[in-house]
Amino acid sequence: MTGVLKTQERAQWVRWTRWVAIGLAVLALGAYFLLTPPGLLTKTDWIGAAVCHRIPSHSFHIGGRQLPLCARCTGTFPGALIGLLGQAALRRRRESGFPPAPILALLVGFIVGMGIDGLNSYWNLMTGSPLLYEPRQELRLITGTLNGLSMSALLWPLVNFSLWRDPSPKPAIRNGLDLLILLLMEASWVILVLAGLSPLLPILALFSAAGVLTTLTLIFAVLVTIFFGRENRYSRWRDALTPLLVGFFLALTMIGLMDLFRYGVFGTITGFPGME
Repeated sequence: MTGVLKTQERAQWVRWTRWVAIGLAVLALGAYFLLTPPGLLTKTDWIGAAVCHRIPSHSFHIGGRQLPLCARCTGTFPGALIGLLGQAALRRRRESGFPPAPILALLVGFIVGMGIDGLNSYWNLMTGSPLLYEPRQELRLITGTLNGLSMSALLWPLVNFSLWRDPSPKPAIRNGLDLLILLLMEASWVILVLAGLSPLLPILALFSAAGVLTTLTLIFAVLVTIFFGRENRYSRWRDALTPLLVGFFLALTMIGLMDLFRYGVFGTITGFPGME
């Protein structure tokens, strides 16, 4: 009888915490829509401003409008989202192992490559002359996208290892074919951005914002799970709704605070004074 009561109490606690998480997520989303300037594309700009400098000269413009993220971040965050979706499409839904050493080394190389390109670009911005080569928007986008793929290759196993009751030790990216499929998916994003077609603007802007929100949500969900000692408790995404919603709430809260700080200090979310 005692065991039955404890089970019922546990079920009630799970339902109560889930409703609290839903309330927090709805509250954060409502506050964001109410407190940011009107216009759906403008709201994506404010999401981007929390994680990106948004310097116009380092950003793509489509139809006369700047994308929510700079060229490099337009690769990084959507690239991470594409990598996550790609690994899910490959049915790597419980795999918590990192890729084999050669693939992992290549992914680390992608991160280093973006760092080198970023350093070269920063040097050019500060001094007016390139350190290694003339910076190009296309190269910023490509290196950022490859960096996003690398981020997803680390984040997806971490999420699986932290959330699921029965994570598989197999790698999420198993071989060169898996990597090739993911690279082709990432290449499609690069092509869409470089096409610069005005009808694509809402899709590119919304997907960019979704990349930021998804990445931050999953990172916060893992941290919340670890903080409350709830690792390896869930069997389905539905069961893991509570930490995911809390992660979403924390992601939006962080974005709001970063935006508030940035706008309060600099008076703009587009570049910085003297670097617009």
